[in-house]
Amino acid sequence: MKEVSRRKFIATSGVAAVGMFLAHPVLSEIIREKGKLRVTLVGTGVRGITFWGKKLQDNYSEILEFVGLCDTNPGRLSFAKQYIGVDCKTYLDFEDMLKESKPDLVMVTTVDAFHHQYIIKGLKSGINVFSEKPMTTDEEKCQAILDAERESGKSLIIGFNYRYNPHYTKLKDLLHNARVGKITSVDFHWYLNVYHGASYFRRWHGYREFGGTLWVHKATHHFDLLNWWLDSDPVEVTAYAELEHYGKNGEFRGDNCRSCNYKSDCKFYWDITKDKFAMDLYADNEKYDGYIRDNCVFSEDIDIYDKMSAQIKYANGVLVNYSLTTYSPYEGMRIAFNGMNGRIDAWDGIPWSKDTKLSQAELHDQEMSQSDEEKDFEEIYVMDNFGGYEQIKVLKESGGHGGGDKRLQDKIFANPQAPDPLKHSAGSRDGAMSVLIGIAARKSVETGKPVKIADLTDLESRPNRV
Repeated sequence: MKEVSRRKFIATSGVAAVGMFLAHPVLSEIIREKGKLRVTLVGTGVRGITFWGKKLQDNYSEILEFVGLCDTNPGRLSFAKQYIGVDCKTYLDFEDMLKESKPDLVMVTTVDAFHHQYIIKGLKSGINVFSEKPMTTDEEKCQAILDAERESGKSLIIGFNYRYNPHYTKLKDLLHNARVGKITSVDFHWYLNVYHGASYFRRWHGYREFGGTLWVHKATHHFDLLNWWLDSDPVEVTAYAELEHYGKNGEFRGDNCRSCNYKSDCKFYWDITKDKFAMDLYADNEKYDGYIRDNCVFSEDIDIYDKMSAQIKYANGVLVNYSLTTYSPYEGMRIAFNGMNGRIDAWDGIPWSKDTKLSQAELHDQEMSQSDEEKDFEEIYVMDNFGGYEQIKVLKESGGHGGGDKRLQDKIFANPQAPDPLKHSAGSRDGAMSVLIGIAARKSVETGKPVKIADLTDLESRPNRV
């Protein structure tokens, strides 16, 4: 991705990866009073127009209406309006949209590094704001967001769809009920396969100025799960990371996949011309801002990490060993909670643990399209010290993120007042604590020293989250 193209692209355009929402009483009150929630969306990339655009329009239009769409790319704006199926006005200027459309809720699905601009402007305009994860990409922006929310009296909502995954919810239930006693340590390892992992190095996420590295953009999912599962806040992070597979490490490279001279030799070659949606949304509109969706994964200016490892110390004394790999032959995760009375092991996506009918490429395409999946189950093993073990099978629901996406939206719009005993709902503090682990990890890699969470913002780490 060339420098001029990147600079022109970043203002408000965006794909907001892998994301979420949460139920909030303020929104239900507005719906009850007005009958419909007036919604605007800034950032018309794939996540914005599919999950937070078309799915809301198709499934919840009786209680919400889009009153504005905003992006700096007029081509993507036009496509977004048609794709979502709305008749609202489109805007190139965010502040004009706020003044004219008078929304009840602003949805921010732009490039990560610019979330803070729209969050803060929305809050200061007296409007409730939802932002895709990660909330932001560095500690200064994080503090500015927290200050703006406190001063505005309005609410910032950060969604975490993985919390709603039935597999992860069952883990939370076991931990909440102290099934293996007090937790002392956790081993958590996440594996992105060569299709999903490579996609981050093909897009704007491959540049730390936009996504804050995968410590922030991707791992914020995992760090939020840890915070939620352990019901505690992080206090210190020590981390290591390298870029040793993608970027400058490639034997050859091109400007992008379409024009590359090494198509027949490169295992990471992606033919965007076979993806009509990507062509319509991105390739047809790159003339406006220069954003190339099929960028070369071996571009020499890629400056994020592709392997990461961290140790996280929590305020309740739990120690976590975490790793993220971006070039695994399979997609999945392994986690183990060590307790005083036993151990909980869980995993998903491990191909030899059960029969898998789809290839890794098909699994990645299915997840990115958020299509329904055939019924399946995930496993959890609970083992007692000096005792036996219990196998728990959790039915995997259809849809993106193991059923988490749909359950999240239903919680917001269909059942906003439903009880929340496991505290699935999340706010700005949850968003901050998840990104602060990633920010601290990045700083630790850069300085070679442990980084304390308390040195980043004015938030105090709590042994037990409220």
